[in-house]
Amino acid sequence: MSIAFYISGHGFGHASRETEVIHALAARRPEWPIVLRTAVAPSLLTRSLRVPFTLRDGPCDTGLVQRDSVTNDDEATSREALAFYATFDERVDAECRRLAGLDVRLIVGDIPPLAFAVAHQLGVPSVAIANFTWDWIYEWHDDLSAIPGWLDRIRDAYRHATVALQLPFAPSLAVFPRVEPLPLIARVSQQPRDATRRRLGIPSSRNVALLSFGGYGLQRLDVAGLDCLNDWTVLLTDRIASSVAPNPNVVYLAEETFTTGEVRYEDLVAASDVVVTKPGYGVLSECAAAGTALLYTSRGRFREYDLMVQEMPRFLRCRYLSQEALFAGQWKAALEALVAQPSPPEQLTTTGAARAAEWIDLLAYGHQ
Repeated sequence: MSIAFYISGHGFGHASRETEVIHALAARRPEWPIVLRTAVAPSLLTRSLRVPFTLRDGPCDTGLVQRDSVTNDDEATSREALAFYATFDERVDAECRRLAGLDVRLIVGDIPPLAFAVAHQLGVPSVAIANFTWDWIYEWHDDLSAIPGWLDRIRDAYRHATVALQLPFAPSLAVFPRVEPLPLIARVSQQPRDATRRRLGIPSSRNVALLSFGGYGLQRLDVAGLDCLNDWTVLLTDRIASSVAPNPNVVYLAEETFTTGEVRYEDLVAASDVVVTKPGYGVLSECAAAGTALLYTSRGRFREYDLMVQEMPRFLRCRYLSQEALFAGQWKAALEALVAQPSPPEQLTTTGAARAAEWIDLLAYGHQ
C-alpha cells in the first residue's frame, strides 16, 4: 500500500512541513511507500527527504502567481486559477488513472482541493494539513470571488476530506466537516549553533542576519548597499541574489550547498540572530522553533499576511520593515531594535509532524 501526498507548489512552506510529516510517518511505518504529487522542484525534495519516494510531478493547484517574494501578479493568479478549475472534473479522472497500480490507501493534502476530490473518487480517506484554504485566499480576489459558484467548486472538494488538521496561525477551517488542532510542524536544526557558524567561518560573537525569501527569491535587492554590514554578517543564498561582490561580512551560499546534507536550511535559521523575510508559515515556524527573531516586510495583497502579522508577536520577537527601507538597504536601526526586544510571551511545541503521522496511521487502517 502507498500513501500519496498532494503538496501545493506555492512557495516552499507546504513542502517543508510535509517533509517533516513524511519523516515522522516513515519512523512509524517504514514499509509504506510514499508517493508525491507536486510541482515543487525535485531538487528541493531530493535534498530535504531522507526516505525513498516516488514523484509524480506537475501542478495540483495554482496558488498565487508571484513576480518575486514580495510582489504578487493578481491578473495571472486569476487567469491560471480559472483555467485550472475549468477542467477540474477531467483532472480528477486523470489523477485517478495516474495513481492506478500504486495501491493508494490514503491521501494527504497540503492543501490542493484536488487531493480530496481524488480520494473521494478512489474511496479512500484523506487528511488535510493546513494553515489556510485556497477558497479563503481567493475570497480576496475580486475577479474570482465575483464569479457565481466558482469558489463552491473548491469548497465542495474540501468537504470530501475525512479530517482537517489545523496548524497554528490558521483561520477557521469550517469548510471541512471535521477539524482537529495540530501542534506546530517545523524543521528543527540538529546542529549546535556554533558548529554551523564554524562551518561557515562566522565568529560566535558576531550578529548574523539570514535573508530568507523562499522559492521566488528577491534578485533586485542590493546586498552590497546594506547599511548594517559593518556590524552584522549577512547570510544569503543565490535565490536572493544572482551574485554578490566579495565582502568579508557577506556569506553567500549556492543552493548546491544543501545537497550533501552537511548544512540544512534550518541550521542557518538556528545559527542566525535574525531572519529577514516576508511572513509565511514555513519561515515563521522555523524561527519560532529556533528562537530566532524575525524582521519582516509586506508581501503584497495576500490574506494570510494579515493573520500572520496579528498572531506572530505572541510567539516570536518580530519587527516590521517597509519595502522602501528594505530595498534602500536601511536595515541597521530595525535590526538593533529587534534584537533588544524581550522574549515572546508564549512558546509553541513542535510535535505536529508526529501527531499528523499518528492520524495518517490510524485512518489508513480504518480507525476513527
